[in-house]
Amino acid sequence: MGWGRAEEHFATNVYYDPAFKCQAAKLLPGEYYYTDKDMLIVTVLGSCVSACIRDPQLGLGGMNHFMLPDAGSDAGSKDGVSMRYGNYAMDVLIEDLLAAGAREDRLEAKVFGGGNVVRGFGQINVGERNAHFVLEYLRQRRIPVLAEDLNDVYPRKVYFFPQTGKVFVRKIRELRNDTLAMREREYATRLKSGADGKQ
Repeated sequence: MGWGRAEEHFATNVYYDPAFKCQAAKLLPGEYYYTDKDMLIVTVLGSCVSACIRDPQLGLGGMNHFMLPDAGSDAGSKDGVSMRYGNYAMDVLIEDLLAAGAREDRLEAKVFGGGNVVRGFGQINVGERNAHFVLEYLRQRRIPVLAEDLNDVYPRKVYFFPQTGKVFVRKIRELRNDTLAMREREYATRLKSGADGKQ
């Protein structure tokens, strides 16, 4: 492992969520967060994938949010793009959980996202590749997947409570703006041109 990582990848948008009456950390693409506190981690996913990983004995867990399956030639990169990639995002989250006292043989996972939300780029299958990657990664690490909601065509809002392991997923049938679709389209275009990640 031994990834170098910049502090800005650790989500800093922490606020009080009045609906759930607790502190919450909001993840943007390329960020992750872990805690043993009674709080919430939330993110919105299109073709991106999030893994919620925890040690149930400690009530310690975290979530990541990655955009592409692997870094390809950028593997080992220490700049700001690294957390976009699943292989890096998964390694970093698990390493930090272990450093905080979790045991790998107790870890369990729930995984979400990988929707085909950008029409016209279906042939690239970004979401499908992300979904396949996260399941294969966890299989190789022998971390059981207790729940999954992957693929389909809808974006998702994911609410994860690391202390209890509870997850709520809301599929977004109608977007209020096109920010998510624009971001997805931008990454799909990069993939198509071979400018980002592996083909």
